[in-house]
Amino acid sequence: MSMNGKETSFTSSDASNEKITAAKMPYKSYRPRSVSTCSTDSCSSASLSEDDTPVRSKKQQNSSGFSDFCIKDIRLKDFGRREIEFAEQEMPGLMSLRKQVMEDKPLRGAKIIGCTPITAPTAVLIETLGSLGAELRWSACNIYSTQNEVGAALAEAGFPIFAWRGESVDDFWWCIEKCFEGKNWKPNMILDDGGDATNFCQAKYPSIFKNLIGIVEESTTGIHRLYKLLKAEKLLMPAININNCVTKTKFDNRYSCRESVIVSLKKCTDLMFGAKQIVLCGYGEVGKGCCQSLKGLGCIVYVTEIDPICALQACMDGFKVVKLSEVIRQVDIVITATGNKNVVIREHMDKMKSGCIVCCMSYCHNEIDVAALRTPELKWEKVRSQVDHIRWPDGKTMILLAGGHHVNYTCSSIPSFVTSITGTTQILALMELFNAPIGRYKSDVYLLPKKMDEYVASLHLATFDAHLTELSEEQAKYMGLPKNGPFKPNHYRY
Repeated sequence: MSMNGKETSFTSSDASNEKITAAKMPYKSYRPRSVSTCSTDSCSSASLSEDDTPVRSKKQQNSSGFSDFCIKDIRLKDFGRREIEFAEQEMPGLMSLRKQVMEDKPLRGAKIIGCTPITAPTAVLIETLGSLGAELRWSACNIYSTQNEVGAALAEAGFPIFAWRGESVDDFWWCIEKCFEGKNWKPNMILDDGGDATNFCQAKYPSIFKNLIGIVEESTTGIHRLYKLLKAEKLLMPAININNCVTKTKFDNRYSCRESVIVSLKKCTDLMFGAKQIVLCGYGEVGKGCCQSLKGLGCIVYVTEIDPICALQACMDGFKVVKLSEVIRQVDIVITATGNKNVVIREHMDKMKSGCIVCCMSYCHNEIDVAALRTPELKWEKVRSQVDHIRWPDGKTMILLAGGHHVNYTCSSIPSFVTSITGTTQILALMELFNAPIGRYKSDVYLLPKKMDEYVASLHLATFDAHLTELSEEQAKYMGLPKNGPFKPNHYRY
């Protein structure tokens, strides 16, 4: 069903500066996973020496002579391969789908530009797309989200990867542009997270944009941007909205953020949560997950909302709904999760008490008006990776995490199991758009049907040794349901 009510049919599934020593690295030099590769600048920093060469100036090639990539250091490849192998163990649904359809090569002929976090779990997604026949060129959707060792492992495997941790804004756009510039390369699909690759293509490569087969987008911000293009009659191909699929919204947005918000704050600040006063801006799925875990640790949680329905949910869940200006002087932590811009502005930050921690849990890079803090009277001090102290003339200090960017991509990591759910949905969407008969999809934004959401969920149930109850013919008839699903109408909210 499309977002504006169209019915659709689906064919697919009804059924940062490092250098490794030249000598071979002993396994004992591999840093254990208990130290997050996203919480510091690099994996295995103990075995690395400084290298100040700008990444874009480096001439690198893998062991086969392949050089169509730009990453931090190809010599991190062995570390990255171990990370990917570890992630595969926690991605049962994606690995199951890979095995089921790999021989058929359903994406043979697909030329996909990807713009997502480049982490071990997303590397499993990338390699799965490759095994299904797709040609790929990939960049990161966040300047801090890339695991350098994973980028190296993908480059070693022959994937054109353009990303490294700590890119500048100029580097970020350069990497996206490199995805469009391959030799004998004309992309026909985009897999996006935030809409940057889509908007870049529309603005700079209009001839490629108008000939795309389709776009798959997984973030709230990216979906907003797609609808802007649709409203302006500039969306010239079908797009599938992964963000509002149940298996994405509930698992990636709520359950994943419920855990990663705590991990991110702990790793950055060594914080004790009990009795801390926290304001959470936005009570969507991300906000709900964050509030649940923060409340469970004894925090006093306030919520800001623009939507009366979400605000009522927050009230019924036991949270005080306030305006940010009403509590900004007293709270210890401010977390944004709205997908909007300028949610926390300089006026708010001027009123915060000393030691207040500010961070963003959404895909939007400008929820916190960081630019307003780049003024002569404020002094910036980097105290650890991804943690800045910003000092006011009177000595007050604000603690900014991840430079205002997506804190759980930057300072924590997305669990592999959650990426398996989202990645499986993304692959099914790409397969559907690529293999659909001409004319099935118009220039619109579509949702996957309930049946496909249920299929994604079923691929992951075996991990829990879960056994579904089956409807009898009589029960199915009584409920007016197909015996094998879908079991809920499209309007069901879960």
